Amino acid sequence: MYSTLTCVTLFFANVSFVFKMGKRKILFIDTTHQALVDRLELQGFECDYFADYRRQELLQIADKYTGIIIRSKIKLDADFLMRCSHLKFIGRVGAGMENIDTDFAKKQGIVCLNAPEGNRNAVGEHAVGMILTLFNKLITADNQVRKGKWIREGNRGYELGGLTVGIIGYGNTGGSFAKKLKGFDVEVIAYDKYKQNYSDEFVKELEMVDLFERSDIVSVHIPFNFETEYLVDAKFINKFRKNIYVVNTSRGKILRTSDLIKCLKSGKVLGACLDVLEYEELSFENMKLHDDFQALITMENVVLSPHIAGWTHESNYKMASVIADKIEALDL
Repeated sequence: MYSTLTCVTLFFANVSFVFKMGKRKILFIDTTHQALVDRLELQGFECDYFADYRRQELLQIADKYTGIIIRSKIKLDADFLMRCSHLKFIGRVGAGMENIDTDFAKKQGIVCLNAPEGNRNAVGEHAVGMILTLFNKLITADNQVRKGKWIREGNRGYELGGLTVGIIGYGNTGGSFAKKLKGFDVEVIAYDKYKQNYSDEFVKELEMVDLFERSDIVSVHIPFNFETEYLVDAKFINKFRKNIYVVNTSRGKILRTSDLIKCLKSGKVLGACLDVLEYEELSFENMKLHDDFQALITMENVVLSPHIAGWTHESNYKMASVIADKIEALDL
């Protein structure tokens, strides 16, 4: 038999435990793989998701949560984060963090996590796939064959072998893209403003001036921020000595579409592979129609996809696992 004092002590200990666990709630603003929910619940978190809630409704409940899981539905700016009085972490199920005010979050003691390790393989494969599609005129050829047209000479393609691929930004996706190119008999060179000494069997580290001089294909793998907004414009493109192919699987507003179109028409850009466009809405689920876009879709030397480079079944699971691992590693 427990004494009265022991029972009271145990009661308040249990109340304290329940209260603490009640505070360990996570707000899912976007949908993710179920594996993330399962992993977090095993860690003792209570997970909430309100599919119909918009920003204002989320603001009204934000102070109840220890963590927030987000993709790109809304911006977690300073105004939103000021309402999150108990928030300890934000998990971005993806790579880019531009929809989170990370500087303000840091000042508030909020840890910001992302999962570029989870979709880097998918992005690398997609970038290679887009280039091969462009070089071999697969979209045009496929459409023709489906209409009963068997045109061989008009669909004669180009080979990657012997070309030089310049990678701007050698992080998770840039590195993955380089690995995927091994075996295509290409030279892979890269420039990264924030990294050094990363030359390996897949890539040679060089300065940007060297990429301007040597690249045949330029692939962009950098985050979107004040430094990179419209980095790839006409002035930038015309610094390349050769006529080039442009690949963008990063963010749409890194590349100025109107300038790209001019360079495509002049022949300075021989072709483009774009998984992202500057006219995408915040959620990446929709895109605003624009005259430049209307011009872009008429060009046969342009391959387009709807921001799906990192959007595979496998990456969906891997990104969830990466975020779960990083949350579990936090000292909460």
